[in-house]
Amino acid sequence: MNASVDPQSIGRFLTLAEVSEILNVTMDVATGLVQSGELPAIRIGGVGEWRVERTMLEQYIDDQYEYQRRVAALRQGEFADTGDFADTGDLLDASATQDDTTPRLRPLL
Repeated sequence: MNASVDPQSIGRFLTLAEVSEILNVTMDVATGLVQSGELPAIRIGGVGEWRVERTMLEQYIDDQYEYQRRVAALRQGEFADTGDFADTGDLLDASATQDDTTPRLRPLL
């Protein structure tokens, strides 16, 4: 796809090749996102090709922006002053820590 293509003209479903081009990643990365369930998709036919609904890809991109915003907020020490991560709501996964001291962000699924 090139930049002059109207996103509405693409249609409801995208191939993995289109997804990889939109995200500017390899086919392996796009396939991995779908197979892991991180990017919702359907398989057309029993063993057919994967298709990603355009709205699902847009939601995935929005979720990634939100996740990165949360990472940046944590790195800036927004919550570090109090030492209490309880006020972060669904931002943190209390059961997952790095080096048993730094809380990890919970995935946006």
